[in-house]
Amino acid sequence: MQSNFPQYDLASRIQHSKFDAAMNMPSARMSRVETPETGDFKQVFSGLMENLNNEINAPDNLLKDVMSGNQNVDIHDVMTAMSKSEISVSVATQLVGKVINAYDRISQISV
Repeated sequence: MQSNFPQYDLASRIQHSKFDAAMNMPSARMSRVETPETGDFKQVFSGLMENLNNEINAPDNLLKDVMSGNQNVDIHDVMTAMSKSEISVSVATQLVGKVINAYDRISQISV
């Protein structure tokens, strides 16, 4: 008996995505646990400072673009970048305070 349903080759019609490629690889978390990507505290902290510096300079650069007449940038982008830089400075200030506080506590431990 023949069926009246159309026959499709579904396996050939499946589009592969990045998720499929990731499924064949070992767990990302396990690779991070086995081989740390970051070196030491100094490298991590200097990377954070470089990112903070870029965040602080972004509003100035965007403002220069707006003032020079660049049509790809508007004042809303500048205001958004300013807000992001304010938040970044606030987080960095709190982070530095926490690190100093932790150092003080560690230095008070008697050996």
